[in-house]
Amino acid sequence: MGTTKRRSVPTSEELAIWRAHVETFEIVRARIEARLHQDSQLSSGDYRVLLALSEADGTAMRSSELAAQIEWERSRLSGQLGRMEHRGLLRRESCSEDARGARVVLTEEGARAFRASTLPHLRAIKEVFVDAFTPQQLTQLGEAAAAMRSHLNLDARS
Repeated sequence: MGTTKRRSVPTSEELAIWRAHVETFEIVRARIEARLHQDSQLSSGDYRVLLALSEADGTAMRSSELAAQIEWERSRLSGQLGRMEHRGLLRRESCSEDARGARVVLTEEGARAFRASTLPHLRAIKEVFVDAFTPQQLTQLGEAAAAMRSHLNLDARS
């Protein structure tokens, strides 16, 4: 019984698949983000923050928890929160449990903006991404994404 030695670098075919994947999905992401901004004046960063807050208990969470949930560095989140707070989409409050921490709270304006953006955003995802595939291909993509998340030791996503 021989053992198969794995290559330490991708084959030319594997590299071509990698490039096609990255280049295509960057275009898909950019088109969906452009539609989001066109339809709602929200950036993809705005949407991620608003989504997380809308799903949080009491539509609020500590900024450190928010950063972890959306998988952003705290410095990136801080700038994003400042821009969103300036636009009235959220507010930051002192955290009663930890004087050094801050709670991020979804405002009514932020909740309205999120609700108004959701249906157009979902339509863009369907038109730009979902409609490109057969049901079987979508299942395979879901399995591939789950395999990659597992390989990277990331939480499974439904």
